[in-house]
Amino acid sequence: MRVLVVEDARSLADVLVEGLRDQGMAVDAAHDGLEAAAKLDLNAYDVVVLDRDLPGIHGDTLCKMIAERHDRVMVLMLTAAGSPGDRVSGLSLGADDYLAKPFHFPELVLRIRSLARRQPAARARVLRAAGIELDPLRRTVARDGRPLDLSVKEFGVLEALLRAGPAFLSAEDLLEQVWDEHAGPFTNTVAVTIGRLRRKLGDPPVIVTKPGVGYRVIDEPSPGD
Repeated sequence: MRVLVVEDARSLADVLVEGLRDQGMAVDAAHDGLEAAAKLDLNAYDVVVLDRDLPGIHGDTLCKMIAERHDRVMVLMLTAAGSPGDRVSGLSLGADDYLAKPFHFPELVLRIRSLARRQPAARARVLRAAGIELDPLRRTVARDGRPLDLSVKEFGVLEALLRAGPAFLSAEDLLEQVWDEHAGPFTNTVAVTIGRLRRKLGDPPVIVTKPGVGYRVIDEPSPGD
């Protein structure tokens, strides 16, 4: 899941980004409406956590812009304006959820995951292939009934591969989906993570590599894999 946090209070933005990354999300941050609009044009996000009182482009205007996009992104307004009237006005602008500050962080995490499930393009809850069962909501994964203890990034890579199957995902695709905008394009972190994931998944191997193309999960190996 990829999230954009739009918050002009940098200390709060840093806390949100760090906390959501610890929950296994790929998170970018923008500190004003103009920066957020630019990032929305460059990257595909599942959820935007949006403050209302932003410099550059006001949060209300940005919310309406997002609601009018064809690639619908879910919006959670996170703001100090917490009266019933504020909530009604925010939702009327196109926000999908509204949470007032101060807030309970576990509740924020649950609301973000709930919004991701409600996306028009939301996919199957449990992903299955090659004896693997991955539940993105419960953050559990098993192979042939054997629970696996995966790191946040290993889980994210496996989820991305299962969702894309049987298509290949390049290292650049995985960096975009599982890491954030600060991941260097020439890093070997994807290859290292794939190596650890293969070891934890065990035999027979199910993640194949095609040089110059990328990675995919297969149910049965074929001569070209």
